[in-house]
Amino acid sequence: MAEVRVFPASDGYRFYAHVTAPTAPPVGRIVLLHGIRSHAGWYARSTVAFAAAGYEVHFLDRRGSGPNTAHRGDTPNFRRLLRDVVEYLFHVRQTKAHLPLFLGGISWGGKLALSVPVEKHGLVNGVMLLCPGLVAKVRPPFPARLRIALARFLNPTKHFPIPLNEPDLFTADPHWQQFIATDRHGLTAATARFLFESVRFDLHLKRAVKKVRTPVLLLLAGKDRILDNPGTRKYLTRLINAKNVTVIDYPQAEHTLEFEPVDFVTDVLRWVGRATV
Repeated sequence: MAEVRVFPASDGYRFYAHVTAPTAPPVGRIVLLHGIRSHAGWYARSTVAFAAAGYEVHFLDRRGSGPNTAHRGDTPNFRRLLRDVVEYLFHVRQTKAHLPLFLGGISWGGKLALSVPVEKHGLVNGVMLLCPGLVAKVRPPFPARLRIALARFLNPTKHFPIPLNEPDLFTADPHWQQFIATDRHGLTAATARFLFESVRFDLHLKRAVKKVRTPVLLLLAGKDRILDNPGTRKYLTRLINAKNVTVIDYPQAEHTLEFEPVDFVTDVLRWVGRATV
């Protein structure tokens, strides 16, 4: 069972981290980052499985999302979100620094995960990207994007719907669709500032990604209706050493692998084991 901790960021914001420890001394650590709408509560199955394999698992709830109610759906800027992750990773490294440390980013969280080795080379031993939000199919229609851009300067904390409010975009499983539809912690709206910063983040990462030297695991869902899989593959060829990228496809899976009948956990653990050697 996860222990819920509160982590104080350097600007005073306090966000939740869910820590699941293995029953024996850990062989490594995995820190996970969720998507724009989801939170740590969506990923109990994989978290327990990683811990059962001997890893200490840390799942962060991004500020303003999940059970973090302060400044709901907002961020000062994308660099603050990235700083939150880096600060937490340094915090984890303060104890048992000899343990290998892997960072996983799910959907929108993939942007944060891939940015960490750009900002702090050597901080993590590898990055796992689970259907990462690097090249999106779904985005607000053009008139909405204009309203968001205008509000960014006139009313930056005005909320707009996230263009991912249909549960069937995440999974075809009726049970999990109902779970998403009734999830009280799911983020369904974000501020103009957050949405504007998300676009700025895209532009920043597109230039910075070529600096990544860390091994990368990319997992793709063949029936993903949120992300552009061919575009994502092409995106990662910008890495300085594209040979460090391992790609695994799940042809019949929808966007959220957690809700799909695929054994992605075994694939992640196999890759982590090779990257640790």
